[in-house]
Amino acid sequence: MRARTVAAIIPAFNEQEYIGDTVAALAGIPEITEIVVVDDASTDRTAALAAGAGARVITLPGNMGKGAALNKGVTAVTADVYLLLDGDLGASAADARLLLAPVMAGEADMTVAQFPPPRRKGGFGLVKGLARFGIKLYTGLEMKSPLSGQRAMTRQVLDSVFPFASGYGVEVGLTIRAARAGFRVMEVPVQMTHAETGRDLKGFMHRGRQFWHIALVLAGTVLVKKPILR
Repeated sequence: MRARTVAAIIPAFNEQEYIGDTVAALAGIPEITEIVVVDDASTDRTAALAAGAGARVITLPGNMGKGAALNKGVTAVTADVYLLLDGDLGASAADARLLLAPVMAGEADMTVAQFPPPRRKGGFGLVKGLARFGIKLYTGLEMKSPLSGQRAMTRQVLDSVFPFASGYGVEVGLTIRAARAGFRVMEVPVQMTHAETGRDLKGFMHRGRQFWHIALVLAGTVLVKKPILR
């Protein structure tokens, strides 16, 4: 039987603090056959550090956002299983192997990382609440980590959900499309960590954009028929 190939896709914008450790941690997972970092026109050393750690780097000509970066990454590689991961996981990216296990064993079609409680207070739960409500409304699923960008999925799931929603609606749109297509979605507890936003102006502005983008997805883009990835 042919060994299944696994591609890790990492959209990254100005992640020089973490990207090297993130890629190095993934390189230590034996199931992963390729690591692709999509540099979203970073102004720091993200691309160089990712390449130095062993990733194939695709640099976008301008900042296009997470969804567009993911779309570019998944069309640049062919695999049986895809890992979508954020660039700021650092060494904790090693827990991606926990996401792979149920998919590789045929127990789930898509897994979603269920993060531990945050280390510091962020917002007031409005964004997560909207995401959780929308996913349950459209699919009946009750997600503990509806905004988690750390996922593993089969090629069949990717074909069904491609292209990804733009902006910060990526994860919510992805979950809804996969579940509505009849795929098995499973949350997997992990000990991953990432850079957290706080209760400052920057943090509130970020969450405001998240809320708006998720609202747009829930308002209609998730219901639009999408083309199959070739």
